[in-house]
Amino acid sequence: MISKAEIKRIQALRLKKYRDRERLFVVEGEKLVSEALSSGFEVECVYRTEDIGEEAMSRITMLSSPSPVLAAVKMPQPFSEAEVDALIEKRPLCLALDSVRDPGNLGTIVRIADWFGIDAVFASPDTVELFNPKTVQATMGAVFRRRVVYCDLVEVAGKFRKAGMPVYGTFLDGEDIYSQPLEQHGLIVMGSESNGIGPKMARSVSHRLFIPPYPRDAAGSESLNVAIAAAVTCALFRK
Repeated sequence: MISKAEIKRIQALRLKKYRDRERLFVVEGEKLVSEALSSGFEVECVYRTEDIGEEAMSRITMLSSPSPVLAAVKMPQPFSEAEVDALIEKRPLCLALDSVRDPGNLGTIVRIADWFGIDAVFASPDTVELFNPKTVQATMGAVFRRRVVYCDLVEVAGKFRKAGMPVYGTFLDGEDIYSQPLEQHGLIVMGSESNGIGPKMARSVSHRLFIPPYPRDAAGSESLNVAIAAAVTCALFRK
């Protein structure tokens, strides 16, 4: 069974301020809960419809249609500056997200980072929260394998450049990505859905890239969705 107090506590995790206060987030569905249980994350509790009943599950679910299982999971401790510095010393390939606001896009990008072995995802403070329920669902379990580090992107970009690594960025006026040499170490900056990379962050980019349409003079969509652009870009870096 599940108590009224427990129901109220899980319901409160719909809101970021309660997730931050409790340091808890919700995962739903057999696959995600299974991944949570096999990860290094601390799973505080698991609720199954067969144990608590459909009515109770419908009250605590954050999906439009309740799944058979839901878990409350402890958030990991945020990356420290020392951990960021240690990561950069290893000469990684990382993504940086400048003001990405859509939870589905963030979740998909984390999933893409997991698929292509991107070492970490850095995010500006105004990027949507990783533990938003929609973001968590969109990661399809990658939330347990790839870290998202909220930080000052300009400062992080400066550390990459100081370490002798390039900082790439995607722009509509950039160089054709298919013709550019792409290193296996560095930082790849992706901009917001509506405005792209902001002016302040753009000044930290050393290599401006553009994913051209096909054919190149096509009068079609003006840009790609940020998650799709991230997938194309990561695939080319891993080619």
